[in-house]
Amino acid sequence: MGKAVMLHLVLGVLAVLGVSLVNAEDPYLYYSWTVTYGTRSVLGVPQQVILINGQFPGPKLDVVTNNNIILNLINKLDQPFLLTWNGIKQRKNSWQDGVLGTNCPIPPNSNYTYKFQAKDQIGSYTYFPSTLMHRAAGGFGALNIYHRSVIPIPYANPDGDFTLLIGDWYKTNHKTLQQSLDSGKSLPFPDGVLINGLKQTTFSGDQGKTYMFRISNVGLSTSLNFRIQGHTMKLVEVEGSHVLQNFYDSLDVHVGQSVTVLVTLNQPPKDYYIVASTRFTRTVLSATAVLHYSNSHTPVSGPLPAPPRGQFHWSMQQARTYRWNLTSNAARPNPQGSYHYGKITTTKTFVLANSASLINGKLRYTVNGVSYVNPDTPLKLADHFNIPGVFSMNSIQGLPSGGAATIATSVVPTSLHDFIEVVFQNNEKTMQAWHLDGYDFWVVGFGSGQWTPKKRRTYNLVDALTRHTTQVYPNSWTAILVSLDNQGMWNLRSTIWERQYLGQQFYLRVWTPVRSLSNEYDMPSNVLLCGKAVGHHP
Repeated sequence: MGKAVMLHLVLGVLAVLGVSLVNAEDPYLYYSWTVTYGTRSVLGVPQQVILINGQFPGPKLDVVTNNNIILNLINKLDQPFLLTWNGIKQRKNSWQDGVLGTNCPIPPNSNYTYKFQAKDQIGSYTYFPSTLMHRAAGGFGALNIYHRSVIPIPYANPDGDFTLLIGDWYKTNHKTLQQSLDSGKSLPFPDGVLINGLKQTTFSGDQGKTYMFRISNVGLSTSLNFRIQGHTMKLVEVEGSHVLQNFYDSLDVHVGQSVTVLVTLNQPPKDYYIVASTRFTRTVLSATAVLHYSNSHTPVSGPLPAPPRGQFHWSMQQARTYRWNLTSNAARPNPQGSYHYGKITTTKTFVLANSASLINGKLRYTVNGVSYVNPDTPLKLADHFNIPGVFSMNSIQGLPSGGAATIATSVVPTSLHDFIEVVFQNNEKTMQAWHLDGYDFWVVGFGSGQWTPKKRRTYNLVDALTRHTTQVYPNSWTAILVSLDNQGMWNLRSTIWERQYLGQQFYLRVWTPVRSLSNEYDMPSNVLLCGKAVGHHP
C-alpha cells in the first residue's frame, strides 16, 4: 500500500513538473512584414525609399531574452530581397542569418518566414537589408532584447527607453548607387545624416528622471559622433556586453555598431540639442534632435555642442576605455568575468589586410588579396548538399601575401571549438569596421602601424568587452579573440557597404564531422532553393 501511495505521489510530481516545463517554454512572437517602395522627402527632396509595413525606418522589434521570433517577410519589391539580423548570434542556426551565403534571396511577390531565437542575449541591435544596395534606401530598423525579469541588471530600471538609429544618407536612388559601383566607381560623399530617418526629431522626458538611449549607426560608410548638449552619458551596454559604467561627453559610433547609455535629465528645464555628426571627414554633416524637458518653456538655443577636437588617436583612446564589467551578468546569471578568455590558448591566428585594387580595370576591395563574389548558390546550401564548384576553401591565406589581387568565392575552414586570434591590419588611410555574424568576440587590442607578434604584450586579457563589430583605424591594427562555439557558415565582412559589395568579405565555415542537433539545427523545412540547389530536397 505504501509503495502504491509513493508511486502515485511520484507520478503526480512528474505530472506537475511536466506541466511546468510546458508552461515554461520560451514565448513565441509572430510578425508579418511587407516590404514595399514608398516616397519620402528625407533630406527635403522626394526620393524612393524601402518601407516595411509602410514604415521608414522599419518597425522596432522589442523582445526578451530567449523569445522565439517567427517573422513572415513578404517581398513586394522588383528585386530579390533579404533581411539580416545584425548581432543576433543565431545559435546553431545559420540557416536564418539572412545573408547571401546562407539564404536564397526572397523573389519579388514571394515570401519567406524567418524562425530564430534571441538565445542568451540582451542589448541593442539592428536589422537591415543584406541584398544589393537596398540598405541605401532603408529597410533597416531596431531590434532590442530586454533582460528576463529573473535576471538582474547592473543599474536601476530607467524611467524610459529611446531608440536612435543614426546614419549617413544619400539622396541618390539605390539602383543608381549600385550602377556606379558596378561600373567601377566609388560612392560619393553622403548628402546628410539622419536620426530615425529624419533630419530633426524630438525626445521628451521629465526633469530628474533617467532615460536609456539605444544608439546604433545604421549608415553606409561614415563613423559618427553622438552627444547631448549639457548632459553626460553613462555607458552601460555595448552590443550585449555590460561594461564599466564610465561617463562620456560624446561617443564615437562606427558603422554597424551599437551602444546603450543612461542619461539623467539633471539640468535646468529647457530644450537641449542632440547631435550626430560625421567623424574624420573634411566636410562635417550633422543631424540634430531635441531633448525636451516636459516642464520646459525654452526652445533649444546656442551653438551645437562641439565635436571632439581629437581625431583618430582620441577615438582609439576612447575605445580602450570600454571594459567588461566582470562582476555583472549579461543575459545569463553567471558573471561575465567567470569566462577567463585570456587564459585560453589560441588554435589559429589570422592576419587579415584590407586593400583597394583594380581587377579587370574596375575598383574592387580585397582581404589578403582576394575579392569575394557571391555565387548563385548560397554557400550553406552547397555545403549541405555537397554541391561542388560553388566556393573555394583555399583562396584566402592566413597572412597577407602581397600578390596580385584575385576574385574568388572564399571560405576559410575552421573547426568547431577552435579559439582563434584575428588581426585586422588596415594599411589604408581610411577608417575600417568589421562584423562577424553568429558571434561576438573580445576586442583585445588596438595599435598604430604594423601588427607583429610582440604586440600581444599590449593585449587586454582580463576585461576586454565582447561585441560583434569593431573599428580599425587608418594605418593601424585591431586584434580580436573568438571562441568558435557556433557551428555554421558565418559572414565576416566590412560594414562599410561599398567595400562589402565590392568584395571585402568572406565566410568562416565552422564545422565538425559529428552531426548532432546539439551542434546545429536541421535545415528548415521552408528553405528557399536557388542556383545549383534547385531540385535538392531539404
